[in-house]
Amino acid sequence: MVHKIRGKVVRGNSIGRKLGFPTANIPVAAEMPVQDGVYAAEVRVGGALYRAMVNIGTRPTVGDGAGRFAEANLFGFDGDIYGEPVAIFLLGYIRPERRFAGLDELRRQLADDRLAVVKYFNNVGL
Repeated sequence: MVHKIRGKVVRGNSIGRKLGFPTANIPVAAEMPVQDGVYAAEVRVGGALYRAMVNIGTRPTVGDGAGRFAEANLFGFDGDIYGEPVAIFLLGYIRPERRFAGLDELRRQLADDRLAVVKYFNNVGL
């Protein structure tokens, strides 16, 4: 089943950008019935659709307790969409969210996650 998340992109702490994985951050209701973790997804921005790696959760390694977010790293996108509405379509579950010992470990995992998401799309033929 595909889950859909809609919302406006809010500013984060730019940690994803510093790690080489910039994200569009969208607040997610705590009661939204989707498991926290990393997903293969598609994100609609304006009239364009992008493949993406998305984390749903509370950002346990770098979070500030500010709530639950969808953090979408859009493949092939480079632009400013703060305040813009987006729609995220969660397509495939990759792994659960977890805390990492530090930013280097997180960066390595993000690189592995990206490979897993690319493999997901190659296998499903989207």
